[in-house]
Amino acid sequence: MAETNLPVSAALAQSVRQHVSAMIDFRRDLHAHPELPWQEHRTTEKILEELKRIGITCRKAEPTGVIAEIVGDMPGKTVALRADMDALPVKELNDSLSYKSSHHGIMHACGHDSHTAMLLTAAKALQENKKSLRGKVRLIFQPAEEIAEGAKAMIAQGAIDGVDNVFGMHIWSSLSSGKISCNVGSSFASADLLKVTFTGRGGHGSMPEACVDAVVVASSFVMNLQAIVARETSALESAVVTIGRMEVGTRFNVIAENALLEGTVRCFDNVTRERIRAAIERYAQHTAALYGAKAEVEYSYGTQPVINEERSALLAQSVICASFDQAVLVTEKPTTGGEDFSFYMEDIPGCFALVGCRNPEKGSIWAHHHGCFNIDEDVMVSGAELYAQYAWCYLEQCRF
Repeated sequence: MAETNLPVSAALAQSVRQHVSAMIDFRRDLHAHPELPWQEHRTTEKILEELKRIGITCRKAEPTGVIAEIVGDMPGKTVALRADMDALPVKELNDSLSYKSSHHGIMHACGHDSHTAMLLTAAKALQENKKSLRGKVRLIFQPAEEIAEGAKAMIAQGAIDGVDNVFGMHIWSSLSSGKISCNVGSSFASADLLKVTFTGRGGHGSMPEACVDAVVVASSFVMNLQAIVARETSALESAVVTIGRMEVGTRFNVIAENALLEGTVRCFDNVTRERIRAAIERYAQHTAALYGAKAEVEYSYGTQPVINEERSALLAQSVICASFDQAVLVTEKPTTGGEDFSFYMEDIPGCFALVGCRNPEKGSIWAHHHGCFNIDEDVMVSGAELYAQYAWCYLEQCRF
């Protein structure tokens, strides 16, 4: 259970509030100049410029991204704070915004612009209070989250070397403004890709008896595949198996020889994940054999499930209650969306919070990745403070 009397830093809260206007301006500037994964060059330079201006040691990652570190005046452990910064290939439909995307077909439709601005503001607050900081705070401004490549690249470049704990967050459009969630256990699902190729025997549409119809094979596979979830997965567990693309056939009177199917698998634990992967292979091979066809399955592992470590999540909950109010803390259901923050927690403990940004009065009602997506900017104050207070409280607790 979260503590409500955790000794958070009043000085940090005050520092964050001194930078609210600059934080919103920075977020709006990023929103107006979105950059796709691995193309975040302007964003990277803007972050480096600000960090250097306030005296924080930082370095550019390759090809984009920033790794920085605040060293407190007292010795202690190292905690990492992470924000992603890439945009999406989505056309912005918010025509009335003064800071609408200036890049046609590219948009910050997931809130990463706000994540970056909030972490930068937290960095300013922590730097201003580093005399009372016990240990080090690693700052990770990560590219390419949307294609699940950025976290691995930052880790390979030393982003979490020597780090004892890691914390991240995401603006969340289905959660009301003023509410924050950080559950113990499952938060985001793993996100894997699958590709299945069926090879039959083509021929004339009027003579099916001489052929092995890849359309029939593929269709049978798709229909039967859902039994993996419905009949082979416990009702107490959650999983999604989706075929999102099927490419089969060339002409109305030609029996297809080949079929290509692509889809995704989402799970909340790796045991279920492996069982489903094996079942997909079994279903594909048995379906192909039933019709006299051949099957080839390519299964690509994407992000790991995000599973919040208990002590870290309870600390985050305590920080939320002590910094804001106990009513702010809520329990949001785990999402089957993917998040490459999971890679940071493969070897070190940590947790991931969701900061509600839904406010119908401000038009912040659209789902992530929609062309009308926007946030209630008021919640950025809480997000920035949560970043800073989590780091400060983690380092304070570690001295005992």
